Amino acid sequence: MRTMSPPAPQEGTRVLVVEDDDTIGRHLEAGLRGHGYTTVRSRTGTSALAEARARLQDIVLLDLGLPDTDGIDIARTLRAEFPDVLIVILTARSDEIDVIAGLDAGADDYLVKPFTLTVLLARLRAHLRRRPAAPDAQERPISLGDLTVDTSARRCVLDDQEVQLRPKEFELLAALARHAGAAVSRETLMAQVWDENWFGPTKTLDVTLASLRRRLHQAAAGAPRPLRLPEITTLRGHGYRLEKDCEAE
Repeated sequence: MRTMSPPAPQEGTRVLVVEDDDTIGRHLEAGLRGHGYTTVRSRTGTSALAEARARLQDIVLLDLGLPDTDGIDIARTLRAEFPDVLIVILTARSDEIDVIAGLDAGADDYLVKPFTLTVLLARLRAHLRRRPAAPDAQERPISLGDLTVDTSARRCVLDDQEVQLRPKEFELLAALARHAGAAVSRETLMAQVWDENWFGPTKTLDVTLASLRRRLHQAAAGAPRPLRLPEITTLRGHGYRLEKDCEAE
């Protein structure tokens, strides 16, 4: 009996293209539609937010240089209102500080212009493959000191207070927590958190981990008592390790 192949991850996926340049915008829309995506385009940040609020989007391709507002502010608003949307920044700003600002604002990834449609499509496929599927059996929460990582519920809890993490921050923490006390290579983390076929800059890993550290330490600092927070140790030339032994913050 002939079986049907499962649909490609992009089929039926809604993409909001936020781009004021008509040439780039038309190219992106045509390329995405040709590969099974459902697309809509906004030319300003204001109209992009209105579109996102009117129709649930799976992906937002966000230009930073918008005519009415900075794309960083739009990314921050989108992440606050739509925690599960995939945000990919498209920018001509190649300085590291701009990339960090975009990721800190809530973006999952970035591409520096000019880029090819082939690279964009590969990045989107990689992200869609990494979307968590409903688990057959729930994993037990992982507790380290006062930190609990509940992978089934996708919750990070510090001393009974939930710590709000971006999707990639949580997935990175979960990957380290599953191997607490062991060294985890950069290649393993990129494969588990992003995709085994990822070919973009691994600087994304460093920026995401720095943001994760900052959120955890800020949450611990705001607690009414000293908390035992596991440290994420950098292993130069290899990767990272989430320590099992916890010291009070």
